[in-house]
Amino acid sequence: MADSTRSASPQAFLSRSRIVAAPTWSRWLVPPAALSVHLAIGQAYAWSVFKPPLESALGLSGTQSALPFQLGIVMLGLSAAFGGTLVERNGPRWAMFVSMTCFSSGFLLSALGVITRQYWLVVLGYGFVGGIGLGIGYISPVSTLIKWFPDRPGMATGIAIMGFGGGALIASPWSAQMLSSFGTGTTGIATTFLVHGVVYAVFMSMGVLLVRVPPDGWTPKGWKPPTTRLRPLITTADVSARNAIRTPQFYFLWVVLCCNVTAGIGILEKAAPMITDFFAGTTAAVAAGAAAGFVALLSLANMAGRFVWSSTSDLIGRKNMYRVYLGVGALLYLAIALAGDASKPLFILCALGILSFYGGGFATVPAYLKDLFGTYEVGAIHGRLLTAWSTAGVLGPLIVNAIADAQENAGRSGSDLYTTSLFIMIGLLAIGFLANELIRPVHERFHERPAQPVQKGQTV
Repeated sequence: MADSTRSASPQAFLSRSRIVAAPTWSRWLVPPAALSVHLAIGQAYAWSVFKPPLESALGLSGTQSALPFQLGIVMLGLSAAFGGTLVERNGPRWAMFVSMTCFSSGFLLSALGVITRQYWLVVLGYGFVGGIGLGIGYISPVSTLIKWFPDRPGMATGIAIMGFGGGALIASPWSAQMLSSFGTGTTGIATTFLVHGVVYAVFMSMGVLLVRVPPDGWTPKGWKPPTTRLRPLITTADVSARNAIRTPQFYFLWVVLCCNVTAGIGILEKAAPMITDFFAGTTAAVAAGAAAGFVALLSLANMAGRFVWSSTSDLIGRKNMYRVYLGVGALLYLAIALAGDASKPLFILCALGILSFYGGGFATVPAYLKDLFGTYEVGAIHGRLLTAWSTAGVLGPLIVNAIADAQENAGRSGSDLYTTSLFIMIGLLAIGFLANELIRPVHERFHERPAQPVQKGQTV
């Protein structure tokens, strides 16, 4: 009786041992499981839909209405960094369940906060509790996907992380339609939050139920690891998360990711006003509707880049792929800076390229970590590396907005508001390019040592 009770407990249901795949199980079911989580938590990029109704209903300023989103991104980085080891230890089902519980509970707390007009509950719910769900959910499938797809790790992680970039494309019109149906008063906003919490819990539970881990020693049929002679950065050893943060490779890659994200998020956060300002007073002036369409195009480029470029990295290698992100990205920024307001098509094409590299950088970095540190604790290492995202999320908007404000106060207008920012981004991408060039294989002193067999007569 005790054994049967123990096996039926929630802890047993969520344990890694319960989700070891059967021999006939298809690894292609893991990407949909990952997508069910990433498409849900990608709603974070659609928070702006709730800003105007909240400001009107609760009498908030723009800064106040942005606080839940800002705290959510901070908690994403912190929970990914500090929870990565727990995710590795307890397995993807546990991690997806924690993510589902926190993310959905965040909406329910937010609903309570709006209906009672206690905005601090919205900040606590969506920002703090929901932000933990964002971080744990973001890293939850990474190591599992890499173990199932050692032959195509870039493609596999690209599929999942593409979902995070594309989540807003679903959430934004869905949320807007619900607010239109339920109303933009406190009751309507609270009802919308409540529906979000329930629907996302159901949607994410599909990933919880579906996800599996491969048996120990499993490899795809007919696949052999590439030789280190052909791909010198791909290791056959493993490095723990504790040792990884002691290596220079980790910090070089941290700089690479931070610079790439800073360059992309600077445009993403300021996209609509930037294209409007750039071409104001010219014959190619951009109306508000066209600016919104430009933002949608950037979102599509961000999402597509996560799959296309990360899959390409499986063919040309991770280091070469980041040479493209950083080197070509710098050239695209230079083209925008030099052209100014002379060509709107050039501006749009360059911005789309930069945003595709922004998304691709997110999707490629887990495979880069796997190449350098092995699969042993790659999820935990990935979580620690995401602190670069938190840093870039502050740096990018700060650089673009502060300089634009200063230039406007100095009497400048149009593309002159952003020229200095563009050259700063070029400099950051050059720093990232140099850091990428400095990455070498991890020294064997950081490798995990295989367990030594117990000798006859030896006590343990």
